[in-house]
Amino acid sequence: MRIALAVLMALHGVAHMVGFAGSWQLAATNEIPYKTTVLGGSLDVGDAGIRIVGLLWALAAVGFVTVSGATALDKPWWPAAALGVALSSMALTLLELPQAKIGLFVNLALIATLLFARRMGLV
Repeated sequence: MRIALAVLMALHGVAHMVGFAGSWQLAATNEIPYKTTVLGGSLDVGDAGIRIVGLLWALAAVGFVTVSGATALDKPWWPAAALGVALSSMALTLLELPQAKIGLFVNLALIATLLFARRMGLV
């Protein structure tokens, strides 16, 4: 189960790079439009603000990939770090709804799995 979780976190981390690419206009397509708004278009943060949001997406990607490696290597700190990264990612997905709705479900699944595993004494 730990290795499957590590793979899921690594893939989720890579998926976070979409938020970075869109915010920095590296991949503006119909699926990844450039925009300067968050919270479903209700808050315009401007060009500089959306680049900061993009950096947060990249930071979450690095966090997930790092925690994925720690999980695969069974480092003692991986469960707490994974929960922290997943909660941070959840904040970003809530900020970017509805475009990031898939990430919302992935984060919920990760958080639920981590909390369940902790409660059952598996991690």
